[in-house]
Amino acid sequence: MKGICILGSTGSIGQNSLRVLSGLQDRFRVVSLSAGRNIDALAEQIVAFRPSVAVVAQAESIEPLRVRLEARNYRQNVTIVAGTAGQVEAVTHPEVDFIVAASHGTTGLLATYQAICAGKTVGLANKEVMVVAGEVITKAARSHGVEVLPIDSEHCAVHQCLRSGLHQEVRRLILTGSGGPFLKASRKQLDSVTPEMALKHPVWKMGGRITIDSATLMNKGFEIIEARWLFGLPSQQIDVLIHPESVIHSMIEFQDGSVMAQLSVADMRLPIQYALTYPERVPANGNLPLLDLIATRRLRFQKPDERRFPCLALGRAALEQGGAMPCALNAADEVAVEAFLAHRLRFSDIPRLIERVLNETPGARLSSMEEVLECDKRSRERAGELLEEIAVTRTLV
Repeated sequence: MKGICILGSTGSIGQNSLRVLSGLQDRFRVVSLSAGRNIDALAEQIVAFRPSVAVVAQAESIEPLRVRLEARNYRQNVTIVAGTAGQVEAVTHPEVDFIVAASHGTTGLLATYQAICAGKTVGLANKEVMVVAGEVITKAARSHGVEVLPIDSEHCAVHQCLRSGLHQEVRRLILTGSGGPFLKASRKQLDSVTPEMALKHPVWKMGGRITIDSATLMNKGFEIIEARWLFGLPSQQIDVLIHPESVIHSMIEFQDGSVMAQLSVADMRLPIQYALTYPERVPANGNLPLLDLIATRRLRFQKPDERRFPCLALGRAALEQGGAMPCALNAADEVAVEAFLAHRLRFSDIPRLIERVLNETPGARLSSMEEVLECDKRSRERAGELLEEIAVTRTLV
C-alpha cells in the first residue's frame, strides 16, 4: 500500500485527488495533508482520511484546527504543523511514497523540491514548479532517480501518447486548450473584461488564478515551458492549438507523420488516477465519466491569436531566452492576476505588466533553489512597483 501526501488538499486538485483515493483505498493510504487557510475543509478531510500529519499555512491556525477536530470528536493522533517547514515535514515523512503537488502558485515549490531530494515520486499538478525552477527540479529528479508524473491534463495526455513511440521518433508535441471564455472577443472588448466575466470558464472548474491564466492564454505559455522540462524538447517542437470542445487533451506527431491523441471527458480525476496508478491502468471508479464519442459529434482546431492574447507569446519568449526569465514571468503574472482580481488592473494590462518585468530581468542562469527563490522575490517586488505606476497612469488618464 502506497503512502500519499497531498500539497494543496483543500483546492480543486486536492479535493479531486481525495475523491479518487476514496475509490482506491486498497492501494493507497493518506499519510499527510497540506492546506492553506481553509481549516474547516481540512478538518473534514482529517476526519475522513485520518492522516498522520496535517499542515496549515500559518502557526496561528494550529489551535483553531485542533478546536475543530475536538468539536467533531476526533480522537486519532495527528501532528499539526505549519508553513513551509511543515510542508517539508509532510512530504518527507518516512511513510510517504507519492506526492500530489497541487499547491497554489509557488507555495509548494520548496517542499516539492525536498520531496524529490528525499526520493519520493511526484504527481505534478502545479505547473509553476517547472515554470519557475524547471532546470533545478529536473536535475534533482535525475540525480535522485525520481519520476515526475504530470497531472496537468495536457501533459498527462502527452505522457500517455509517448508510450506509443520512442522519444527520438517525436517530431512535435501539440498542446491543446479550450481558448478560455474570450476566444471570440475583440481586442477592444478585452479592455472591458471584468474579473467576474473572466472567472466563468466554459469547460473547466478551477481556482481563481489558473482560470484567469486560461482567459489570457498565459496557462498555455506556462505549459510550453513545463513541457520543455518534462519531455526534454525545445520550444520549436512544442505547438499549441485551440480546441474548444476540450475532448483531445494533447497530441504527439511522430517523424513518420502519425499523430497520437489522448481523448477523454474534461474531468481532472482521470489524469489524477493515471498518475497515481502509473504504470498500471486500473478500472475507472464508478463515478468517473466515460467519453461518449457519438455525442461529441465534431472536433475543431484553430491557431491561437497571439495579437489578442500576447501572454502566450511572452511564455514562449521567456523559455527561449531561458535563465531567470520563466521565473520572472510567473512572478509577474501572479502579481498581475491578483491585481486584476482585486479590480486594480485591467485585463488587457496583465501582459503589459508582465512584459515590463521581463524587460528588466537579467537572463542569468538559476542553478540552485536559493537563486530561484531570490529571483522570484525580486520579480514580485518589481511587479508590485510597476503595478503602482500603471495604476497611477490610469487614474491620471
